[in-house]
Amino acid sequence: MPAINPNLSGIRHILRALQYRNYRLFFTGQIISLIGTWMQNMAMGWLVYRLTNSPVALGIIGFTSQITTFFLSPFAGAWADRWNRRRIIIITQCLAMLQAFIFAYLALSGTIKLWHIIALSVLFGLVMSFDMPMRQAFTVDIIDDKQDLGNAIALNSLMFNIARFAGPTIAGLVIAGFGEGICFLLNGVSYIAVIVSLFAMRMPHNAAVKDTGRIMQSMKEGIIYTFGFAPMRFIMLLMGMVSLIVMPYAVLLPVFARDVLRGNAQTLGFLMGASGLGAVSGAVYLASMKSTKGLGGIIAGAGVIMGIGLIAFSLSTVLWLSLLLMFFIGFGVMVHMASSNTLLQTIVDDDKRGRVMGLFIMAFIGLAPFGSLLEGALAARIGTPNTLLISGIICLAGAIVFIRRLKHFNAVTAAGSRLTEI
Repeated sequence: MPAINPNLSGIRHILRALQYRNYRLFFTGQIISLIGTWMQNMAMGWLVYRLTNSPVALGIIGFTSQITTFFLSPFAGAWADRWNRRRIIIITQCLAMLQAFIFAYLALSGTIKLWHIIALSVLFGLVMSFDMPMRQAFTVDIIDDKQDLGNAIALNSLMFNIARFAGPTIAGLVIAGFGEGICFLLNGVSYIAVIVSLFAMRMPHNAAVKDTGRIMQSMKEGIIYTFGFAPMRFIMLLMGMVSLIVMPYAVLLPVFARDVLRGNAQTLGFLMGASGLGAVSGAVYLASMKSTKGLGGIIAGAGVIMGIGLIAFSLSTVLWLSLLLMFFIGFGVMVHMASSNTLLQTIVDDDKRGRVMGLFIMAFIGLAPFGSLLEGALAARIGTPNTLLISGIICLAGAIVFIRRLKHFNAVTAAGSRLTEI
């Protein structure tokens, strides 16, 4: 397919990374698989609550499915700089497919217990701890023109949020008609799409990575490299702060829906939908950008939007205003995450990409379980609105500090020849 003119506007410009065959295969397979994953997530939550009638059990499942990411992602990132990334992703996807089929068998046979769900959640977390850094680092391998890397990362975010909408919607219909087990089965089948797409890719001979040092030494080098370079260090720290302080807002939404807005499950659905719509809009906005220039300012601006949005949301008792604010919070979270990812992938050296992405996943995903526990405990002591108010203030303060450092970052990156302007 001929290259797309970078000056084009409209839908062709937004989708320009799809001009590359390997990325088209990846995008198609992933969106099918992610829809299945979101179906399983909803079915698993519904099943746990049906079996236990315990919100605590829901929290345990959420914690066990993510906590391994914090500890293992840095190791996975180091392996991503020495192993063939496509082969490892094929292995992780096959293991995730096996987990889904085990879920389906236990649920459809009526023998599933809570300990089965916890064990399978831990297994899934282990697999994803390796899969996510590999996939993040793999994106650059399937984009012929690295100038379109930012667009590809934005489309990855768009893909994720489309699946977040479609998966639970389909799962609700399937659960109502056939039960949770069919959702697990369909998720298992959905992995076939991404596995086939990975096998169908035509990879260059130099796609394999070359780091062959000791794994602990490689990890140490990655940490020193990442946190020794000021722009990377502050991007990681701000991302970690957002994951720990901002992202757990979603855990507290049921409290807002029922106790603050005096609503019901439908109200919660509206709030989540508004946040998801904001995230999709943020992904489209980033995909429409013609270059990565100015991403540092966008990261800071997204932090300001999140901070002000959380502060205002914590004070709102009106549904329409809360929905509007949720839209902006979802927009800010998505733009911040995807912009941070893009900027890191733009300034990182290729031979350290996996290790940097491993640390990024640890900051973005691995800290979230701790944030959920922290904010849940804080909300029990000082109230949910006050908890989100404090979260918004901390987020806003972090964004302001980042803004104050931007000029220094540009000078450092220019001197280091990594990037002319962030």
